[in-house]
Amino acid sequence: MSKRSTSNRPPISDPNPPDVLDPDLRIDPDRWNSIKDLASRWTESDEIPAIAICVGRGDRSTGVQPFGRLQLDSTDSPLRPDSIFLVASLTKPLVAMAALRLVEQGKLCLNDRVTSLIPKFKGPQRYSVTLRHLLTHTSGLPDQLSDNRELRANQTPLRGFVEKTCQVKLTFPPGRGVQYQSMGYLLLGEIIEQVSGQTCAEFLRDEFFRPLAMHDTALGAPDDWYSSDSPKIERLAEIRIPDDRSDPSWNWNSRYWQTLGAPWGGLLTTAGDLGKYCRMMLAHGHYRGHQVISRASIDRATRNQLESLRDVPEDDRRCKPWGFGWRLNWPAHSANFGDLTSPRAFGHWGATGTLMWMDPERDLWAVILTTQPQEPHGTYLARLSNMIAAAFL
Repeated sequence: MSKRSTSNRPPISDPNPPDVLDPDLRIDPDRWNSIKDLASRWTESDEIPAIAICVGRGDRSTGVQPFGRLQLDSTDSPLRPDSIFLVASLTKPLVAMAALRLVEQGKLCLNDRVTSLIPKFKGPQRYSVTLRHLLTHTSGLPDQLSDNRELRANQTPLRGFVEKTCQVKLTFPPGRGVQYQSMGYLLLGEIIEQVSGQTCAEFLRDEFFRPLAMHDTALGAPDDWYSSDSPKIERLAEIRIPDDRSDPSWNWNSRYWQTLGAPWGGLLTTAGDLGKYCRMMLAHGHYRGHQVISRASIDRATRNQLESLRDVPEDDRRCKPWGFGWRLNWPAHSANFGDLTSPRAFGHWGATGTLMWMDPERDLWAVILTTQPQEPHGTYLARLSNMIAAAFL
């Protein structure tokens, strides 16, 4: 790969000056500079095309720190603080919280059967699948459909994915195992639509993104992101696509995928917007005078929900805990989250090279968005996470 521009400063003003640290953050300035130096070196060497970092303590933030470039083949497109990223599976916990919002409203219960909400979801063992199973990756549904590539190549709408998922064979009886399952979150999106009368994207917008002033966030890019005088899509950071996903008609950089609004991985957002979401979660659902979601929902969503599923293997319950949508801190597991967050930390990662975590024990949060896919180990993300956790006093 060729070397790119070393410039990482955007040609626009930043309302949170990147070189001025709020003393109330209680962050070691030398360690913080080391974090920025490492991110700069990675983008200058082209190991990662772009990185945006935003970290904070409570309601205090470093502001968004942008490094690298917006477009892969352009040396004249420095990343900006308001650059937009496709964050992949960071979508899942936000969809989970949307489902819990409906629980708060008395429209759902966690033990509601999926087949009662999606009548097409019929077949062996399906009657026992509940909303709780979808939220905790214990439904037995697959991560992706076997014909996932063909569906994308044919520009299949979400409805086609739902119909296929309603027919797929379960890998194991619900509640008897843990298997990361994007298709479970597809069904959660469908349930949100059936119960609320809005699409999942509309429900997230009205219940979360607008109250949180997340103005550059959407589940699937709406048409006006492309057609306005200053289209937001021009701020979207281009992802370095792995060779096995290189088809431009359906890969992460395609308009098809940008607009699909997949409930398992179609969120477009900025580091600053996700920082607002993190603050809300650590403030027990409160944000600038508005109770976005209840403290009760957050408390439940961020506790180990596998403990109560007695047929889940004991090693999974103890060593790989899940909340509702949120991956909790797995002991003896460095991938993505790193090693230095507390046992109470929770968050999620995304296949496009993205990460967010919150640590209520220390009132810390971090958002790291890149355009370099890093699964399964998230090595770059884990190293930055360790440095960030260590930088706070």
